Amino acid sequence: MDPMLSLAITIHSNKGCYAVLLGSGVSRSAGIPTGWEIVLDLTRKLAHLKKEDCEPDPAAWFRTSFGKDPDYSILLDELAKSPSERNQLLRPYFEPTPEEREEGKKVPTPAHRAVASLVEHGFIKVIVTTNFDKLMEKALEEVGVQPQVIASPDAIEGALPLAHARCTVFKVHGDYLDTRIKNAPHELEKYDDRTNSLLDRIFDEYGLIVCGWSAEWDTALRAALERCKGHRFTTYWVSRSEPIELAKPLIALRRAVVLSTSGADSFFPQLTEKVISLDDLTQPHPMTAKVAVATLKRYIVENKHAIRLHDLIDEETERTRRAVLDQDFLRKTCTDTPDSIKHRLEQYETRVDTLLHLFIHGCRWGKPPHHQLWIRSLEWISSPSIEELNFVGDPDLTHYPPLLLLYGGGLAAVAAEDYGLLSSLLSNVTIASLTLHRQRVEEKAAGILTALWDFRRTFQVAAGTQSNVAVSDYLYRLLRNPLRAIEPDDRRYEKLFDRYEYLSAICYGDIYNIKDMPIGRFGRQFWYPDAGNIVGEIETEQKRCGDNWPPLRGGICGGSSKRFLEVKHALDESIKKTRR
Repeated sequence: MDPMLSLAITIHSNKGCYAVLLGSGVSRSAGIPTGWEIVLDLTRKLAHLKKEDCEPDPAAWFRTSFGKDPDYSILLDELAKSPSERNQLLRPYFEPTPEEREEGKKVPTPAHRAVASLVEHGFIKVIVTTNFDKLMEKALEEVGVQPQVIASPDAIEGALPLAHARCTVFKVHGDYLDTRIKNAPHELEKYDDRTNSLLDRIFDEYGLIVCGWSAEWDTALRAALERCKGHRFTTYWVSRSEPIELAKPLIALRRAVVLSTSGADSFFPQLTEKVISLDDLTQPHPMTAKVAVATLKRYIVENKHAIRLHDLIDEETERTRRAVLDQDFLRKTCTDTPDSIKHRLEQYETRVDTLLHLFIHGCRWGKPPHHQLWIRSLEWISSPSIEELNFVGDPDLTHYPPLLLLYGGGLAAVAAEDYGLLSSLLSNVTIASLTLHRQRVEEKAAGILTALWDFRRTFQVAAGTQSNVAVSDYLYRLLRNPLRAIEPDDRRYEKLFDRYEYLSAICYGDIYNIKDMPIGRFGRQFWYPDAGNIVGEIETEQKRCGDNWPPLRGGICGGSSKRFLEVKHALDESIKKTRR
């Protein structure tokens, strides 16, 4: 098996059981100098102040001048006396200027961000690093993780146990703002007992991914790995080239798997993508509408989740399609009794419930780039094959699931004032049905609104009423709770419902037949003037805005005021005749 795939499977199946050991190679592409490079540069600055030439060997000049190897603390004491001065002296090595930030320097690299993603998803909890910079911490903060940072032996004593912290960053050589950081060879030969104790625990209890660390200079860190006799989990040693001689005994001792890579910025993003993909595959499908909506809301706000959002809608659409077109389910014909009809309606409603909630929230909070998701989903549900249609035992209810989705999505679109989406749902979706001669025909989704009349007798029986708008009343009550999250006020919900139905009837009349438009609850506003006045509101809005009225700009009646008024007049006259 490909070692990378093996590692991804191992990390995924042992969540939180692996630590990473990051060396200076991980920060190299960010333009961060190593600790030794900083020491040499500070040595040059000191020599310059003393008006001496330290080239070609700054380290040798320091030994001659101070009688010891270059020492970070001595250099800082000579160059900057106060903590504030030291801070300003060191910042340019680790913190980007505006120009460097524009160039992508001294900011978290793809490797840092990939490791942070593994932490965000709970796969990595411990990060051991020899680096002084704060790039790892910044990458974690970008994904909303506030890590526990241990940068000195003193900090170990007050730290949470590793198992209880969401993430621990253990900076074994310190932080650049602390003068106690370890740089010189003699400083790297031995660690404080508290540091050794924590390293022993990590190397014994966790698997290890080593990346960007050559093992050449860090004597004490090599010793810590050598002390660890247990191997509960595999060690993976990531290297751009053949590991150096000092690293080979460690690799052999830990029976490590060596992975060749072009660099940390290539390795960690690839690993993270594989682990997250495995996680996606093993996640149970959202089983409830509440979970599905929560998932949709996470995905819909960021373009980086576009594929996952697409997959979520496609998978739920396919699941719903199979449920409502199941042959055994379709063959069952309900009897013409209230209980039988209500039971049959409830079966349809249960099978479409999760997708309906996704439609409502997706059409409310989505943007134009998401429109095609809902158009495609509705068309998928609305276009059974001739074979599937031939199984239908309740021809009157064939269009009930897509009618629910059209109402849910359409109401949400109106609530969002997204009339382009409303127009698209009604005008761009193709639905299929059977003729009396058992032939499959297709029409625009607006045609599904005739179901308001086709279902009338069915819903009158179910509701025990003779109302001509029994279907509309039923949907009004049924959709109240799903719509409550986006319109909590009952009075505004009623106006929203009437506005949607009235505009949908206008779309139907424009596309099909202005003499046979579906009349919903809004008809009562002609029959019973005290019931409300959404028709008058719409008329006033359109007169005030003309062709700039939002529904027209969204595509209703082709954007033409003249056509809208023609259809509206016919609809209003039809309502009056129906009343008489």
